[in-house]
Amino acid sequence: MSKYWATFGIDLLVEVDSATGRRNGLEHALRDAVREGRLAPGAQLPSTRALAAEIGLSRGTVSAAYDQLVTEGYLTARRGAGTSVAEVSPRRTGTPRTGGDAVAPRYNLRPGHPDVTTFPAAAWLRSTRRVLTTAPAAVHGYGEVRGVPELRAALAGYLGRTRGVLATPDQIVIASGYVQALALLAQVVGAGSRPVIAMEDPGFRFHRDVVRRAGPEVLPLPVDGRGARTDLLGGAPYDGTGAVVVTPANQFPTGVTLHPDRRHALADWARDSGGLIIEDDYDGEFRYDRQPVGALQGMAPDHVAYLGTASKTLGPGLRLAWMVVPPHLADPVTEAKLHADHHTENLGQLVLADLIATHAYDRHVRACRLRYRRRRDLLLSRLASTPGRPSEIEVPGLERPSGIEVQGPGRPSGIEVRGAAAGLHAMIGLLPAGPDEETVLRLAQARGLAVDGLADYWHNGGDNPQGIIVGYGTPPEHSYPAALESLAAVLASPPR
Repeated sequence: MSKYWATFGIDLLVEVDSATGRRNGLEHALRDAVREGRLAPGAQLPSTRALAAEIGLSRGTVSAAYDQLVTEGYLTARRGAGTSVAEVSPRRTGTPRTGGDAVAPRYNLRPGHPDVTTFPAAAWLRSTRRVLTTAPAAVHGYGEVRGVPELRAALAGYLGRTRGVLATPDQIVIASGYVQALALLAQVVGAGSRPVIAMEDPGFRFHRDVVRRAGPEVLPLPVDGRGARTDLLGGAPYDGTGAVVVTPANQFPTGVTLHPDRRHALADWARDSGGLIIEDDYDGEFRYDRQPVGALQGMAPDHVAYLGTASKTLGPGLRLAWMVVPPHLADPVTEAKLHADHHTENLGQLVLADLIATHAYDRHVRACRLRYRRRRDLLLSRLASTPGRPSEIEVPGLERPSGIEVQGPGRPSGIEVRGAAAGLHAMIGLLPAGPDEETVLRLAQARGLAVDGLADYWHNGGDNPQGIIVGYGTPPEHSYPAALESLAAVLASPPR
């Protein structure tokens, strides 16, 4: 027989097999519930009288089963406190544990993670209350595939005034994160006559995998000190390319901004070839040396699909992103979204729309920009080359950009810092005068310091420039200086 417990505050399915006796059946059912984690350590069990009445057994049978499981260490019983699941219960059966369990790093300086403690909880709560008070009950039903009209209208205005994006609400499709947006566009390109997409090299490996799984072939597009080599498009091997994915505001991981000449070359390629530019506005809101660079989409709105997200400004847990697509792609992208997950959840969209409409979102982004700039300045101050003298940001193997400087004392020798003018990370190139990439990663791990190696971002192996990627969004305020000291000590290691 199978019954649900309900009288003591929780529901739990207990399957008592009476073939081996009612007491043994109850013991097995409770023991399995503890082993499988369905009854967590510390969970309070009902009294023997309550459970006996609930599942139709005698109180003596339940008492005997409890006593047996207390003896085996699965349950604990204390006078006046009742019976509960043991805090240290026997290890679950099933997947065996190994001795190689990963240990969380002491200092997390991996890139790509915002400071989620800055989430504007008070503002989000106020907007949520307004939405729940004013929105119709239909908000809890199925939503529009492209996204709620309120958010699409709010984004059309917001992106126009802050990023220079030219869009109507009908061109905007809401997605459940950047990864889904990229996958949907790659699917549309893959169904076309030129199922080839060029992607920046170096770049995020996972995004390349996302594109390949959607169908298109991926070609590496080299990056130098002026950004992606868009001047190479149109010639071999890119003559059959149907789309190009670029991060013009803040290339990941090098941090370089796409040069104006390259922007024009890319727009010209799209107009002449009919190809699609997929613009990932990576960390576009966070620029520290000047006003944020406007989106490329404004130069060629009929040929650019602009992708943005709330992951860095609010938090990746929201799963809110947006696409501004050329009019001719609005229907195909909407169709792909329909068959992917039908629609992104409604309530979060409406709350974000309210944040934008009340300018609470603008205030939050400005506060985050100031916070991240302070963290960026601390990083550069610790890693700068000479006390009181500026040092140009560069990385070996890549052309040196102009007009970007950092200042501060005591930088370890054998490194060059790049990409600190925007975003939430910096790239540190490793010179022959310092340790190699493998050594740096090994020493960092020994110190409990988590950073990324540049080797993971190249499309192909070989003699590529070496470096590490350092994110400065996640460490708590109290531990951030110590994390930078550990980083400086690792980078000051003996040369390769």
